[in-house]
Amino acid sequence: MLTLLHNPRCSKSRAAKEILSELNVEFETREYLNQPLSESELKDLLEKLGLSPLELVRTKETLIKEESISLETQSDALKALENYPKLMERPVVVGKNFAVIGRPPELIKTHFEKLIQK
Repeated sequence: MLTLLHNPRCSKSRAAKEILSELNVEFETREYLNQPLSESELKDLLEKLGLSPLELVRTKETLIKEESISLETQSDALKALENYPKLMERPVVVGKNFAVIGRPPELIKTHFEKLIQK
């Protein structure tokens, strides 16, 4: 089953939810701001995305300056994602062995076959 890491206030995230519904695929929605990912979940997600921690950070988010969040190392970026889930790029669709950031949401369709592989 797929998981949508979702922020209901984000239009791209709402579009991703619509796309998954249109694809008629079973998925669960996890509002990651209310249920943040643990360090091990983040590491697993990064592996499935093929990204480094810094590549998953929304680096233009004002929260970084407001909270003086360091992003100097990949370890800093991982800790920032764990402590400030708002910094995570969104939406993200997670399959068993693959994940994709839905920016633009149409990428979900492009990578759908990889997402549903067992």
